[in-house]
Amino acid sequence: MSTVQPDACIFCRIVAGAIPATVVASNAHALAFRDLHPQAPVHVLVVPRRHVASLATADDAAELGELLALAAEVARQEGIADAGYRVVTNIGADGGQTVGHLHLHVLGGRAMDWPPG
Repeated sequence: MSTVQPDACIFCRIVAGAIPATVVASNAHALAFRDLHPQAPVHVLVVPRRHVASLATADDAAELGELLALAAEVARQEGIADAGYRVVTNIGADGGQTVGHLHLHVLGGRAMDWPPG
């Protein structure tokens, strides 16, 4: 687990309610909110409530399961579960991670290309 202070992490501040976000779902371990710069008609971020820097440093299998369960709930709630959707996490600079807090992107509402990029 990272030692980043919650006030220094934008996603920790969103979880704490210090920064507004359009929350679409939550559970005891995670929060889901709309991405400010959507890359698909549905683009929701799912973040753990505690600070975890990335999947590379994640150490709680139950927490990761809760993140995935919430991502699936978001897809059902947003009406994209039947047609299909993508769940992505970026790890490190080469993986495209721009915020140092583990987050899943739930993307859908259109056909997804492969390979992704």
